[in-house]
Amino acid sequence: MSSYDTGKALSEELNPGMEAALDARYGHLLPGMAEGVVDFAYGRQYARPGLPLRDRYIATIAALTALGGQTRPQLKVNIAGGRKAGLSREEIAETIWQMALYGGFPAAINGLNAALEVFEEEDA
Repeated sequence: MSSYDTGKALSEELNPGMEAALDARYGHLLPGMAEGVVDFAYGRQYARPGLPLRDRYIATIAALTALGGQTRPQLKVNIAGGRKAGLSREEIAETIWQMALYGGFPAAINGLNAALEVFEEEDA
């Protein structure tokens, strides 16, 4: 199976419709961009052996939180993906809060607000 095929299966499991949404939004400017994201991010990174998927989501959530508010859309997508990969709400909240040490309190609070939005969407 190619890395694209592996990535496609994983991305559809964790973020259904993501490739199509990326292509619809950016395909006219960057043909192949959506396929590239699926291939590299999901097929070559998230699907790698050596670190469980849920742990990769912890790292991703932490990094996006520490980077700050400009990553809010991606943070929300990855919080939702982390939930599907088995992370509890508490694990996500603790991961985000840990980033207060590295990204600052505003970044952590913004991250917690993004998490609350995802959790509210889950509950709806």
